[in-house]
Amino acid sequence: MKNDNDYVIKIDKSGNEVTVAQVHAVLLEMLKDLDAICKANDIPYYLTGGSCLGAVRHNGFIPWDDDADVGMMYEDYKRFLKVVKTMDQNKYYYQCFDTHKEYNVCIPAMKLRRKNTYVKEVNSLLKNKCSDGDGLFIDVFIVDYVDERRWVDFLCRIKSLLYMVVVTFFENIMKNPLWLKTKYWKFIRRYSAKAKKRGSQTIGYDLSWTFDKPWKPVAYKKADIYPVQYHTFEDTMLPIPKNPDALLEVEIGGVYMEYPKGKMQAPKHIADINLKGDVAE
Repeated sequence: MKNDNDYVIKIDKSGNEVTVAQVHAVLLEMLKDLDAICKANDIPYYLTGGSCLGAVRHNGFIPWDDDADVGMMYEDYKRFLKVVKTMDQNKYYYQCFDTHKEYNVCIPAMKLRRKNTYVKEVNSLLKNKCSDGDGLFIDVFIVDYVDERRWVDFLCRIKSLLYMVVVTFFENIMKNPLWLKTKYWKFIRRYSAKAKKRGSQTIGYDLSWTFDKPWKPVAYKKADIYPVQYHTFEDTMLPIPKNPDALLEVEIGGVYMEYPKGKMQAPKHIADINLKGDVAE
């Protein structure tokens, strides 16, 4: 396996390489700052997706991974919304539907972005329409209660998928279907509130995340996630689920500790990047 210094994302006009290692350095600083504000305000969160896999398998980033993902319960996300604005405004800004009505509701709930950087995502769904920038980011996923009645959950996920198709259609013809996005958001919140009221002990990515099979959602027992534990991540400690195996078996698959084949060991989220300015070079 190559070292992350060997993974080149881009060669700029001056012939200088932008490597995954350089991206990791910025993302690590961002994760440390995110962790600090969450600790200071007693807001539980955890590394999820590839970031959790990196912690467990590599004690840090997956060497070829070019993004960072965290998850938090909806009630904690609401608290996070109130404090994220207090982060260093010379370094950070954030985008979400609560503050940017042009934000895409079919992607993770928030992007915490680094100022004076630029990234163009490999994104077949929608381009970022938020006018305040395209900085390198951490994806913040809302995690919420899942209805444990499989047929109810399945039907609601099909409905969510239909919402996503219609929202995406309007967005791609340069419209902002605010009324529809608002209705979609309320539908998602009602679904999880009802599941919680029924006593569900299962949580997962909220219904806006439609990129998994409706009959096989990203969901796990809340007791497998909380309380979170701190785990080595590069030169620091960051939170991962109480039982990371339970999450990784769902999100990655049962063979997650095995390395993928060589051609799969490549950065895949970034199409263009500039770590020295907020515009494309």
